[in-house]
Amino acid sequence: MQIQVEAILLVLAVLFFLSILAGKASSRFGVPALLLFLSVGMICGSDGLGIHFENIQVAQTIGTVSLCIILFSGGMDTKINEIKPIFAQGLILATIGVFLTAILTGFVVWWVLGQTMASAGIGLLTSLLLASTMSSTDSASVFSILRSKGLNLKNNLRPMLELESGSNDPMAYILVITLIELIQSASEPDYFNVAIKLFVQLALGVIMGLGLGKLSVWIINKIRIGNDGLYPILVFTLCIFTFSITYFLQGNSYLAVYVAGLVIGNSKFVHKRSALNFFDGLAWLSQLLMFLTLGLLVNPRELIPILVPGLIISFAMIFITRPLTVFLTLLPFRKMALRDKTYVSWVGLRGAVPIIFAILPLAADIPHARLIFNIVFLCTLVSLLVQGTSLPIMAKWLGLAEKPRENTHKLRDFDIEFSDEIKSITAEIEISDFMLQKGNKLMDLSLPDNTLAVLVKRKEKYIVPTGKTILQDKDKLLIITDDESALQATYENLNARKTL
Repeated sequence: MQIQVEAILLVLAVLFFLSILAGKASSRFGVPALLLFLSVGMICGSDGLGIHFENIQVAQTIGTVSLCIILFSGGMDTKINEIKPIFAQGLILATIGVFLTAILTGFVVWWVLGQTMASAGIGLLTSLLLASTMSSTDSASVFSILRSKGLNLKNNLRPMLELESGSNDPMAYILVITLIELIQSASEPDYFNVAIKLFVQLALGVIMGLGLGKLSVWIINKIRIGNDGLYPILVFTLCIFTFSITYFLQGNSYLAVYVAGLVIGNSKFVHKRSALNFFDGLAWLSQLLMFLTLGLLVNPRELIPILVPGLIISFAMIFITRPLTVFLTLLPFRKMALRDKTYVSWVGLRGAVPIIFAILPLAADIPHARLIFNIVFLCTLVSLLVQGTSLPIMAKWLGLAEKPRENTHKLRDFDIEFSDEIKSITAEIEISDFMLQKGNKLMDLSLPDNTLAVLVKRKEKYIVPTGKTILQDKDKLLIITDDESALQATYENLNARKTL
């Protein structure tokens, strides 16, 4: 058993390393890292290097836990003041939009499979189930691609897209579970009770998320832990507790954990920065593990027979059902420009969430469950390849891409971070001979009155400077100033370059 455990750890280490290299390559070649994570899993799977992984229950567990962490982390990173102006649009897209997407896509799937795979005998309910698994935009894909690409969008589009993707999984989950129950039920379904159940689950999810989020902040601030490194673990524990207790109370766990993350991330609590950094890394690990697992689960040879219907369904969702849904649901918002709605239509990314939802019919032994899983997997690949790679290009074509802002908070030579509540700006400046022409002392530099030199790094040595500190070529200077305009004035005064 000891050898088996070590072998598993070795395989996991190699797969993780390959996935990390794939993530690095993604930023260079413009391919979504998540697509490469999936590809690594497929290459190493049973049809590739021969790693056999067919445990549906383990895959479902990994997907559930990973999605819980990703949604919580996404909520923590979302600023309430950014989503306030677009809250109504995001909420409608996350609820009515998901429902309309499922209905419209369901009929498309029913027609396409009837024309291309009539012998399979796929009914309308099964088609609606397949469509429901893909009815929500994937939070992992949207958060990952928008943030890793550093894409700055006009008209509050980025917070709207992140709000939609972070909060629309619960609606899709309820549709999937409901349709599975309807297919398994031999009697005529009670649609009124189904609607009531749907409303109760969503309402409980919001209430539990708000309540437990505020309770979590109170606990974090009141409890006294001797080891500061345990505070991020405490936040993680509260995240898992929120997800689990909401499930047992018959509420929607995914919605609850996202709302709780939203409440906690927008509150003040001790060691907040370390908790945010912890969840940022944990969310990436969850995405990597989730996409890698799903890649191992699929058998590429099974995708060949469903290639034609899968591609038709994929492009129908990209060019017909998603745009139609977006334009119908956003119809009341007449001030929203056509190009904004067009871009929102294009960011209908599918990712790990649809595949995780497609595992549910497999676990429930629904007829045609494997067909559903394979079509969903193929549609996800197409979505990531077509939409995921073209988000920056589409933003530029539609005139919605803002000039990327320099990340002046990211320090390379100084391992120092300030709280978000501190509005000052930190940056690094590399000293050059040109900057020392008027004198080599710190007081000789033309620093504005509102800019303060905090530290000097000389090779591996750090110096707390005074006005009489002698500076040398290649020294790194850590400065703190009021805002972006003050920082720009500092660079202009010194004729310095940013060391980012």
